[in-house]
This record gives sequence, C-alpha cells and structure tokens, in this order.
Amino acid sequence: MWALLKSKKYIYNEDSLLYEEKVESGWSVTGRAALFVGTVAGFVVLYVWLFLSVFKLDPPKTAHLKKDLARWQTKMEILDSEIDRYEKRLSGIEERDEHVYRSIFGLDSIADDVKNAGFGGANRYAYLDEFGASGAVKSTVHRLDVLTKRAYIQTNALDEVSVVARQADEIKSCIPAVPPIMPKADSYRVSSPFGRRVDPIYRRVSFHEGVDFATKIGNPVYVTGDGVVERVKYQFFGYGNEIVVNHGFGYKTRYAHLNSICVTDGEKLVRGQKIGEVGNTGKSTGPHLHYEVIYKNKQVNPLSFMDLSMRVEEYASMIRNRSQTAD
Repeated sequence: MWALLKSKKYIYNEDSLLYEEKVESGWSVTGRAALFVGTVAGFVVLYVWLFLSVFKLDPPKTAHLKKDLARWQTKMEILDSEIDRYEKRLSGIEERDEHVYRSIFGLDSIADDVKNAGFGGANRYAYLDEFGASGAVKSTVHRLDVLTKRAYIQTNALDEVSVVARQADEIKSCIPAVPPIMPKADSYRVSSPFGRRVDPIYRRVSFHEGVDFATKIGNPVYVTGDGVVERVKYQFFGYGNEIVVNHGFGYKTRYAHLNSICVTDGEKLVRGQKIGEVGNTGKSTGPHLHYEVIYKNKQVNPLSFMDLSMRVEEYASMIRNRSQTAD
C-alpha cells in the first residue's frame, strides 16, 4: 500500500518543455494513507451497521448457534409432547386399575407414599448444572424420572391383579354371596337391618353392624362362602356363641348368638356347609342369627351380598353339593 502511495508522479514543465518528477512532502503521503485507512474503516463500520441494525442480521457464528438452539428447542418440545401423551395413557391405566381391577378383586389401593417415593431432595438434579442445563431440561428429566417410576409401580400393580385374576374362580366361591340360613319366606324375618337403630336393650340410638334374622332356635346356619374358621367363641354376653370365618381377599363373616357350633378353629369350610344352629345366647332379646360381612376390617351391609329371593330348591342343591365337596 505504501508503495502505491509513494509511487513517483511526473508533471509537464512548460518552461523546460520536459516532464519533471513531482516531489511530495511526507505529510501529504501520511495524510492520504490516513484517508485511505479511514475510508476502509468507514466502509467496515457502515457494513456492520447495515448488517446488524438495518437488516437485523446476525453474525455467521451467532446465526449458526441460534439455528442449533432452535433445532434443540424443537426436539425438546416434541419430547415434552410425547411425555404428555404417555402420561395421559398411564393415568388412564392407573384409573382403571384403582377403580375397576382392584375394586373387583378386593385389592388395597396403592398408597400415596409408594406412588410418590424417590423424588425428594433438592440436589437430585444438581449434576445437570455441571452441563449448564436450563430449567426446561431439568423439568423434562424430572418428568421422565417420574413417568418411569409410575410405570414401574403400575407394572407391579397389574402383575398383582393378574395373579389374583387367575384365581377368579376361587374368589367367586370365597365371597360371602348367599344367605346364612335357608331363605324360605315363612321361616324367618329380618328383625333388624344394617345401620342406625334404637338398641332393643339399652334403648338408645346405635349403629347395628350386621343383619338380624329372627327364626326358630335350632334352625341350621350355613357358611356363606369358602373360608377358614378364624375364631370360635363361647360367651354369655355380647355376641354370645359366635363364629368368625376368614374368606380371604379382604372378606370375613360373623355368625353370632348361636345355640350350638359344629366347627373348630382353623377348619376349612366350603360355601353351604353347616357351621351351627340359631340360638339366643349373649345380648339377645329373642332367637335370631346376627350376621355380619366385614370387608377390609370394616362392616358392610350384608344384604348387598345376597339375594333373599333365592329359590329354596337352588339353596338346598347348593347345600348338598357343598356338603359332598366338604366330605
């Protein structure tokens, strides 16, 4: 550049009629050099200003980084959308498991502390800070962890339902689903239903936890589902002579105020098997059978589990068949 600026120049001398070399001062050369550099710098500044301010364009490296960022943001949005879809599907499975499958088979609900276990701690995702992960990335990783844990818990829950479902026939025979006495219309009456009532002895309102069948002393009492005798108790007060049968799957039944008992603790029973006879023992104002259905340690209405209009012939056939099975 300096060679260009310092190139020799000639001018025509009219007096000597010759071309003579024009001599320039150093300041003139320096000034032109400065003007040249300033002009170039101005064009550069103008270019940058037009590039950034007028046309709103990014430098190539910034544009490349922004393009990469947009691509990864799109991938994150797609991933979040997929997680939303899987969460919705898993929620539907959890809903059916809780309110359909587990209810049908008498299984306990999955405890909340089990569902939510393993996601505490403020530093659980601290390792992501080392990579400069954004809040969106941390949120997505957390959602994936929760989804994985929920899927694992639900898989185990459905495995449990599957095992019980394969025992469906057994469950069907264990549930207390028939009356505890022969349902012959003129041989009994429901003297006290399940629920609040005035106590016949203490004359105050109380909750009656079973159903009372008023009938003659000595009438046979039959177990209402397959099970095992959990307790046989003879007493003068309260329930009097009573039997508690554990049917499994959360079900138990109680037969109270009996006159006689013909089973023992730990004995296996089949539905329709005779276990005792109606009596008037314990806290009782007359001959009757006090019958309870207990589900998951809570008394429920026994009339919801039986059909008192069941034909006598059908009931008698059940007794014969079950008696033969027991033998």
